[in-house]
This record gives sequence, structure tokens and C-alpha cells, in this order.
Amino acid sequence: MFDIEIQNENAYPIDETRLIEAAFTVLTTHDAAPNSSITIVITDDQQVESLNRQFRDVDAPTDVLSFPADELPEELADALDEPPYLGDLVIAFPYASAQAEREKHDLMDSLALLVVHGTLHLLGYDHETPEDKAEMWQVQAEALNALSIPLSIVPALEAAPHGDEDDNRGSDGHAPEDDQR
Repeated sequence: MFDIEIQNENAYPIDETRLIEAAFTVLTTHDAAPNSSITIVITDDQQVESLNRQFRDVDAPTDVLSFPADELPEELADALDEPPYLGDLVIAFPYASAQAEREKHDLMDSLALLVVHGTLHLLGYDHETPEDKAEMWQVQAEALNALSIPLSIVPALEAAPHGDEDDNRGSDGHAPEDDQR
């Protein structure tokens, strides 16, 4: 079983079970190590904007940031005998909510998409090249189908503006030094 923690200190109206299911679906279908863990932080636009500025030099909020954890050296991992920590997803609830409303998508479907997309990044997927993007979009589509989320949600969110005209990052705005995008 995986350890998927949700941190929602602002008590935004979310369906935690749905977000855990989205992460679980990705981890299960990609043979993540047993007992792997991730944290999904639901926060405000200001916090995400601050992280975006700090890690990406982008002074704007975005919907989700992915922060893969560094792998421990094998000797240390064996000595600690702890399950692998894959990393953190940080979702700007107001930004994602406005995006879903603007695109006329179900909010929980939109949030689940962000969790699926971000979790794939935690597992090493990226979309820097057309080949990588095709592979990532394929596995993302498989997860969305398993979650009964319409695939039509992806193009609109991927094309949405993110406050950085020179950045072609799509819907997640994660930190490139922490992610294999």
C-alpha cells in the first residue's frame, strides 16, 4: 500500500479520496516501490507563486508544482529501512479552481488530472521532447481513463496561460531542476 498524504491547511473543499485515488492509480500502474509515499499539498496562489519564483524564476502562480525527492544513497536507504519518499505535489487551489471554472470542467476532475500529471513527473516522466511528451500523454491518458476522467480536459489545461509567456511548460509549472520535464 502507498502512503499518500494530503495537506490542506486552508480547508479548501476537496475530495481527498479522489485525489488519493488519482495518485494511487498512477503509482500502481507504474510499479512504484511498495509503501512509496508522496505528499499532496493544497494551498493558495501566493504560496505557489512564491515557490514558482524561488525554484523557477517565474513570478506568477500556476496550478501545480512537482518536487521529486532526491534518492538516498543505496547504503543509507538500506540502513534506514524506510519506504521510498517520491516527493511533493503543490497545488494552488484558487488557481486550479478558476481554471476549471473558466474551462467549464469539473473541479475534482481537474484536480485529479493535476495529481496524475504531477505524480507522473515524480516517477520521472517529462515532456521536453515530442517523443517524451507522446509517452507521457499516453500513460496520463491511461490513468485518466481508469479514473473515468474525460481526456478532453487535457488540451484545455495544457494550453492555459501560466504567467510566463516564454515558458512552454503546460499545466504543471513544476521546478525544472527538480523534475525531468
